[in-house]
Amino acid sequence: MSKIKSPKQKKSLSLKRDRRNLFGENSKSSRKNIAKGKQLRHMDERRAISQALSRLTGQIDDDVASETELQVKLTITDSRNRGFRKHPDKPLGEVIERKMSKRRRKGILGAVSNGTV
Repeated sequence: MSKIKSPKQKKSLSLKRDRRNLFGENSKSSRKNIAKGKQLRHMDERRAISQALSRLTGQIDDDVASETELQVKLTITDSRNRGFRKHPDKPLGEVIERKMSKRRRKGILGAVSNGTV
């Protein structure tokens, strides 16, 4: 049984809690693209590390090894910083407010162009 009894309380909580996708994608593609984005970031990290390590062949000096290790660590941090990040959906209240303000702007602009204002 819900503790919220009045319809006004239910509506305000719904506007805060419910989320809507504003990325222009449907929900299934968003879910699939999250996994794909993570996969591509990991693949990018592995490729960058492999390229840095492939330069090491034969006898390796300590200086070259430490320099390569530093380069690999920098590559990993760079890849993570510019890699995939999830962004949460917007609350329903914000989405409705955004749509209403867009309608108001269009209504005002339409009235000005018609010469009625």
